[in-house]
Amino acid sequence: MVKSRYFYCLFLMNSLINIINFVPRELMDRRFDGALMSILIAVPIGTTFVYVFTKLMDKFPGKGIPEIFNSLMPRLVTTPMLLVYAVLWYVAGVITLLSFVDITLRFISPDTGAYPVVIGFLILVCICCRVDGLSLLYTLEVILAITLPLILYASVKALINPNFSWDSVFQIMTFIWHRPDIKSMAAGTFLFSGYINLAIFNRLFHKIKLRHVWLIAAEGLIVLLITFLVPIGYFGTVGVERHVYTWFSTADSIRIETFLIERMLFIFYFAYMTLSIMSVIVHWHVGLELFKSIMPFAEKNSSKAKLWKEAIILGLFCMATLLLMFMDQYELNLLAEWFLQIRWLGEMSMIATLFYCVIKMRKARRRNP
Repeated sequence: MVKSRYFYCLFLMNSLINIINFVPRELMDRRFDGALMSILIAVPIGTTFVYVFTKLMDKFPGKGIPEIFNSLMPRLVTTPMLLVYAVLWYVAGVITLLSFVDITLRFISPDTGAYPVVIGFLILVCICCRVDGLSLLYTLEVILAITLPLILYASVKALINPNFSWDSVFQIMTFIWHRPDIKSMAAGTFLFSGYINLAIFNRLFHKIKLRHVWLIAAEGLIVLLITFLVPIGYFGTVGVERHVYTWFSTADSIRIETFLIERMLFIFYFAYMTLSIMSVIVHWHVGLELFKSIMPFAEKNSSKAKLWKEAIILGLFCMATLLLMFMDQYELNLLAEWFLQIRWLGEMSMIATLFYCVIKMRKARRRNP
């Protein structure tokens, strides 16, 4: 069993990865139509989800969602539910993967073909997502220790840069009282969604000591505000809409005068390439385990059966990813927008189902003390 700090690593990974994912784009599109109020509402909602889900999973120490659902509900109900959740985890990973391939081609290596880049990422992700969950958590902790200082440095450097316009930030703050937007709220709550990886990683926890919940809310609020306001400070309230990946465009605008590498873009790219690949690995690891739990021969524990299961599932993951490469930028944005909303509903349904499982477990214990 692992320590509770690894839960915070899962949460922190997901909150940081949102800076480059499609969450900023969703917020920027509604910057005049309630994005700020949506952020303020998304923080308590996301924090509540983190607290409730963690406390519910604590009722089932050492068990993942497949074990919990299959033991308390009929297979006819749990199989389609687990299938939907598995697809959502796959999509969460593939959106990050495709967006980072696009970022690599736009900012780092525009002369390289898209398929060599995505195939290289796929090989790495498919090898690593088969690793056991404990090793992934240890690796995630090391990667956060390396990348977090770089991300903090980039954020501070962006805020103290003389090209940063506080007037643009104050101007957008005047729209704070606009009615919140459901799409912006769905995007804002995705920052907190690292907790949902406990669906599989709870197998490694005996009990999670969730302390100082207010720190989760504070970190979420700070990250969301920085994600939203810093690009506006650089490109203006109107000019920011011309940039697809606003934070990479922001990093490309920053120079480091007293370092070997002059362009902040390369440091920012290294930090987020590492974190993005780790995020895809974690999401696909959870999706892989969920798919394995619903396969017809899931009960077979032989190494050969396990290898076949993983080969089939990862083969489908890779084929679907290569097919999604045909999407243009508009279609990819639309996929991300739909995912953010459906994912929010999926989290609510999982929490509601866990409530039902806890109640059913308690009734069973009363009948059989």
